[in-house]
Amino acid sequence: MIVPSIDIMNGHAVQLRRGRELVLDGGDPLARLDEFAVAGEVAVIDLDAALGRGSNAELIRAMVRRAPCRVGGGIRDLDAARRWLDAGAVRIVLGTAASVELCGALRRERVVGAVDAEHGDVVVDGWRTKTGVGVLERMRTLAPVVGGFLFTQVEREGEMGGFDVAAVEAAVRAVPGARVTAAGGITTADEIAALDRLGADAQVGMALYTGRLPLGAAVSAPLTKPLPGDVWPTVVCAEDGRALGLVWSTRESIARAVAERRGIYWSRSRRALWVKGETSGATQDLVRAELDCDRDALRFIVRQHGAGFCHLQRPSCWPSSFDLADLVGTIRARADRAPAESGTAMLLADRGLLGAKLCEEADELGRTRTPADAVHETADVLYMALVALVRAGGTLADVRAELARRHGAVSRRPMAAKPEATQ
Repeated sequence: MIVPSIDIMNGHAVQLRRGRELVLDGGDPLARLDEFAVAGEVAVIDLDAALGRGSNAELIRAMVRRAPCRVGGGIRDLDAARRWLDAGAVRIVLGTAASVELCGALRRERVVGAVDAEHGDVVVDGWRTKTGVGVLERMRTLAPVVGGFLFTQVEREGEMGGFDVAAVEAAVRAVPGARVTAAGGITTADEIAALDRLGADAQVGMALYTGRLPLGAAVSAPLTKPLPGDVWPTVVCAEDGRALGLVWSTRESIARAVAERRGIYWSRSRRALWVKGETSGATQDLVRAELDCDRDALRFIVRQHGAGFCHLQRPSCWPSSFDLADLVGTIRARADRAPAESGTAMLLADRGLLGAKLCEEADELGRTRTPADAVHETADVLYMALVALVRAGGTLADVRAELARRHGAVSRRPMAAKPEATQ
């Protein structure tokens, strides 16, 4: 799989050759993140922090709240590692400071060990210091305490001249319990497919920035076992995970969908590309394109507009139960069309009333003693909370993302009531 890379220096996305020579200024890292996140997790590396000459922490904190990121560069102690995990990093990348003690103090699946090697020997301190330690020796030492490795072939970094397949294959065999991500020289979709067959991911920067490797081609590269007509089944899902329908994709349709960030598929009946909503108005923003574990099917996570995905003007091609997303839709509809005396309209119009009702219902929920009462009062609190969410312009997707970040945090806040809440 592809792991797009954003290296940051002085607030800019940059690309260096062999970690030393500035070759390309990629502009705004947030814009690059929006471009790359459709492919999944993005590697964000603070080069200034790695080289000990500054920090881009504030910018990167905004990035980890915007999309799934693995963060590296200048993380040298346990406190710094925990701060990034608390901030929302999916994983952290530890290089020079990686030790069995430091990595072992964190959850293994949240840690990637960076093994940077020049001609097979590990280098540290921003690739400036040779250690005399071999790649496989370093990886075997850290394997029990990290969930994955970033193996960078420094002499090939930024050259777009290919990578050492044998070296990556040896690394994968050396650490069977950890996922290896290869970096350095990876340029083509065929190389990404070859790495995937080995059981490794490809971290790519320069080839994406220069347009030598289109992101859509990188996403589809590992696909195997196409059905007749060179198509792959594609499950289309809303951001909350609900399945909306089943469609078909080709490499061409995936390339356009990723490039345009829209729901674009292959119509088997018309034998042509199909842009969802082009005639009906029920368009889709493509949030993420994912391959399944066997690499023979896809999932498109989309933000659906209009009446819904189904041609029968329904949200989904399958019957679906009423859920929180439906309730949010009802609240939004009432905000636009309900008479002023509607309870929902009154709550949306009167911040003080809404605040009072939230406090009232939360207090009643806190005092419940029976399952039936708890269900009833929870429904009241959820309704009031969703009215407040809609009133402020937030979305359930934002709430889910916030909860996911909190779930991934490693530091826990003390659960104590604020003084004013106890009065």
